[in-house]
Amino acid sequence: MVKNTHEIRDAIHTFIQFDSHERKIIDSRPFQRLRHINQLALTNLVYPGATHKRFEHSLGVMHLADRIFGVVTLPEHVGPEVREVLPELSREDDLRYWRKVLRAAALCHDLGHLPFSHAGEKEGLLPKGWTHENLTVEFIRSQEMREIWEALTPPLRPDDIAKLAVGAKEGAKIIDSEFTDWQAILADIIVGDAFGADRMDYLLRDSHHIGVAYGKFDHYRLIDTLRILRPPPTKSGGQSHEPTLGIEEGGLHSIEALLLARYAMFSQVYFHRVRRIYDIHLRDFLKEWLCNGQFSTAIEDLFKLTDVEVTQALRQASLENGKLGALADRIIRRQHFKAIYERNPDDIKVNPDAALAIYTAASEEFGAENVRKDQDRKGGGDSDFPVLSRDGSIISSLTLSQILENIPEAAIDYVFVEPRYRDNATKWLEKNRRDIIESAKEEVSESTE
Repeated sequence: MVKNTHEIRDAIHTFIQFDSHERKIIDSRPFQRLRHINQLALTNLVYPGATHKRFEHSLGVMHLADRIFGVVTLPEHVGPEVREVLPELSREDDLRYWRKVLRAAALCHDLGHLPFSHAGEKEGLLPKGWTHENLTVEFIRSQEMREIWEALTPPLRPDDIAKLAVGAKEGAKIIDSEFTDWQAILADIIVGDAFGADRMDYLLRDSHHIGVAYGKFDHYRLIDTLRILRPPPTKSGGQSHEPTLGIEEGGLHSIEALLLARYAMFSQVYFHRVRRIYDIHLRDFLKEWLCNGQFSTAIEDLFKLTDVEVTQALRQASLENGKLGALADRIIRRQHFKAIYERNPDDIKVNPDAALAIYTAASEEFGAENVRKDQDRKGGGDSDFPVLSRDGSIISSLTLSQILENIPEAAIDYVFVEPRYRDNATKWLEKNRRDIIESAKEEVSESTE
């Protein structure tokens, strides 16, 4: 008898199961390409265990998304008001079709990532208007993948998969088709800010491979308490009929733990100063190495370019003289720029743009080519969602949880200098820091008067 159910052993979820049709997706060139795309770019230069790939992450997202779908569509978990506005929940054929679409979209949600994932996708490395979500849609719509979608029973519509894979926010810009309420909920199961399987898996997987405990939370309890709910009444007494993902009150501590885990992972790992400067050096190298300083958006070109080819180019360039060799040495020989300034609350009180002021002054003092800045921030996520209370009423999460109401923002403001200037730059900054910050604030004030 031909085996129709297959499984892969996974470091996070123990076993991930899929059928023979899904195996064709996994065996396709676009998906196998993810075996050669690092999940966390060059983070392994700081945390050596961070060598996991987008391949296993995508399998994990499919596994979690399927579990969420199974929970939120259980008849006993769906109230009559929700069933009335989402007729798909009452039609078995629709549920079977959309479960297949959801699993396929979860597998494909990262197909468009460029070499070294997010690190290689910023600052003009793609043509204007292009993102990795655009490339994901291109892969899903490609002839190679269309043949897989059409061979399924029933056939899956590529744009249904694309919508769920990239979500309503990005999909509205890329796909010429409106999202239904049902499609928006299914997309949130995969890429949603609060309960998305993508976020759940990367926090669990990244913390496991890095060797930290920050990203762990009780995802079993969280998933078991997820529900499709109507939003709570507004402060003015109005009532929206648009359903969304929410949670039973008993799972509130689990989502608090997830959002706190995300904050900790950004603060301690993703925003680590050395990890961030390697991202900057990688982009500097790619701008010089790539034709016209940008990645091609042609599908066949993307097959030819993964972390493997970029790493080989870095190693080869490091053996040679010239500008490209010097850029490669920043990474290969760990000659990265050093941080001389980090975000400081006291400085921000004086001048919210303190880091920019220091970067500008340092560039004038030591040369723009010898200074880099890095600014970024990540909020706590969408922590306002409906909660089904124990008495059956629906309440805003922010009403029930002070933690969710006060999830801190993870933010960085770094200024880096070329290693040979580090000592002088540190002394220079100690002497001039206050004057730079205050004078820059005065200049801004004068220009706005």
